[in-house]
Amino acid sequence: MDTIIRVDTRTRQIHTLTATEDEMRWGGRSLIAHVLLKEVPPNCEATGRYNKLIFASGLLADTNVTTTGQMSVGGKSPLTGGVKESNVGGWVGRKIAKLGIRALIIEDTPDTARTDVLVVRASGYELVSMPELKGLLVSDTITSLRQHYGKSVGILCIGPSGEMMMYGSGIATPDNNDVQIRYAARGGLGALMGSKGIKAIVVDDAGSGYAMQAYDKALLTETSKWMAEALLADPKTENRNLYGTPAILALANSSGLLPTRNFSSGSFEKADDIAGERVREEILSRGGEGRSSQACVAGCVIKCSNIFPDKSGKKLVASIQYENISLLGSNCGIGSLDDIAEMNHLCNEVGVDAIETGAAIGVGMEAGIIQFGDAEGAKNLIRQIGQGTYLGRILGNGAQITGRLLGIRRVPVIKGQAIPGYDPRGVKGNGVTYVTSPMGADHTAGNAFETLKTLDPLKADGQVDSSRKLQIRAALLDTLGVCLFVRPPFLKRPEMFGKLLEGRYGWKMGIPEIIALAWDTIATEREFNRQAGVSEEFFPMPEFMRDEPLPPFNAVFDVPMKDMRAMWDGFDPASLTTL
Repeated sequence: MDTIIRVDTRTRQIHTLTATEDEMRWGGRSLIAHVLLKEVPPNCEATGRYNKLIFASGLLADTNVTTTGQMSVGGKSPLTGGVKESNVGGWVGRKIAKLGIRALIIEDTPDTARTDVLVVRASGYELVSMPELKGLLVSDTITSLRQHYGKSVGILCIGPSGEMMMYGSGIATPDNNDVQIRYAARGGLGALMGSKGIKAIVVDDAGSGYAMQAYDKALLTETSKWMAEALLADPKTENRNLYGTPAILALANSSGLLPTRNFSSGSFEKADDIAGERVREEILSRGGEGRSSQACVAGCVIKCSNIFPDKSGKKLVASIQYENISLLGSNCGIGSLDDIAEMNHLCNEVGVDAIETGAAIGVGMEAGIIQFGDAEGAKNLIRQIGQGTYLGRILGNGAQITGRLLGIRRVPVIKGQAIPGYDPRGVKGNGVTYVTSPMGADHTAGNAFETLKTLDPLKADGQVDSSRKLQIRAALLDTLGVCLFVRPPFLKRPEMFGKLLEGRYGWKMGIPEIIALAWDTIATEREFNRQAGVSEEFFPMPEFMRDEPLPPFNAVFDVPMKDMRAMWDGFDPASLTTL
């Protein structure tokens, strides 16, 4: 993977470059961070001509290491105003890697509004005008592209919300059968893609002559096999395989951290009706197209995704995940899996992040536009986002704008981005991550939920140190281009990360060098945010979370801001001896 493709959407010229020596040592999230700091003015408008949309393969993307179909998408976030990396599964990531492409960088903006498709083939690249796609829902866009380019291509696309540059928009990508729709959802990157006049990207790897050249193929194969076997032997993998991410909902509820009715409570009286066990029961009892144990990328051994069917057995949404259930469900006072799944499907169709949208609807419910628990009203609001009504545009631009325009003070956002499915009063390590991560309120940047059994989530003590380590780990995984769920075996043997990189590139990296690789990513992101004026010192936890006790345990977020502000001061990667 030594090719960088740069697409100028104003001149419509496409340049193919060979990656520099520095670029060859960056992958996924780290490549996005370095390109942004080097090339994008930090104070530029997020949907203006000087921002760049970057699709970056992880360092291991062209290998057969399990879960390496994950791909990073990034740019300056319309929501946070800072750096944003959102990784996504699907099948397109492997296709890009099989073409030897390290990054696609979409630059500038067109002179007039356009509906273009970027076509990436082994034989070349072109921007194709396809005005017939304008305003189409995501599934209709995919169907049209399949008819035009064939069944085997990979696809990335936006819905109508992205075309209208709503800040809650994401970028969708289907699996090879168009059953699962995966999203690079967070941070408003769909709005950034819409600002470039790009409705979709089509990737055709047929005829590619690219062959991955491993430095030590035997070592790479051996380590990859160890990783797969260790994951299959881990009890967490079996749990995720059977129940998917909804498996954690029951524990989140009993721990008092499940967002409920616009983050006014940490437990939901209908939690049993929407928990992972109920998801699996409904999938099994309804049959038909319903499935559990689905992979979101080719070759994944964890298989935590699902196909959730309606009562007749027809697919309602794929996949339904914990975050979407919590934000669209309990956070809105909705306790029906069928209603939540349909809301999730509608979000996928209009092209918005279900987390941001669920938070925005919760704020709207508090404002009284509809009542908590009104599922049909919530579905109508999502449809309005796709239609571009005034109310739809407000909600489609996220929770912060919704709260501001509807006059609500209790708005669960940090750095302009909605807090995901872990109330920071109930798991304070996540609150530290939300405030101090360059990504803002994003659980994937360092999720302390996994520390519930080793660190009291309701106490402030130890949370800063824990979050620091979790953020380093997340940055490493995002840079390698593997799923966050591969963590368990590497916690026991972190040196195996070095074996993967040695096998692929010949790099001799011990644990200190591995941690330094991750820290370089975070440090680069932090510098971009500092120059953009969105460093954590200006964006504390929302006041209501510091003042209002969260039932049922009546906790407030009380980790001192001075401790969080000092979290990275003088940080030395060598101070960490393990991940």
